[in-house]
Amino acid sequence: MAKKQRGGGGTPATVALETAGVAFTVHAYQHDPAAASYGGEAAELLGIAGERVFKTLVAEVDGKLTVGVVPVSGQLDLKALAQAVGGKRAAMADPAAAERSSGYVLGGISPLGQRRPLRTVVDASALEHPTVYVSAGRRGLEVELSPADLVTLTTATVAPIGR
Repeated sequence: MAKKQRGGGGTPATVALETAGVAFTVHAYQHDPAAASYGGEAAELLGIAGERVFKTLVAEVDGKLTVGVVPVSGQLDLKALAQAVGGKRAAMADPAAAERSSGYVLGGISPLGQRRPLRTVVDASALEHPTVYVSAGRRGLEVELSPADLVTLTTATVAPIGR
């Protein structure tokens, strides 16, 4: 996969990918503000199975912000996320705290190029695909890359955190 940008780029996520020198492709789509699910909308409009499109969710594990990256076709298992990072209790983070920490808006939070890099866990199912899609840093923009590059660039732990 060559570095290709279709329909935009220039977010902290794409800058991080370019700086790292990894292969990626940016895919843009027309975001509908009335969409019920940002990730579901991306999968549908890009014609990609929901198992390959991953959402970035910010949770608090024992009071520390932690990122969980799971397929849009499922949900984040908070108990599994806590276990993956050696914690006891997890809850979804306050949306404003997630935006402040990441530098992105809800629906556009990318695991890449975050303002303050957080401990990250990528669902193990990502490794079943040659490439996966994650937010490129804004609504209506996804980046496609190898799951190995995603794990490396986010220094993520890989664990079964989706259900």
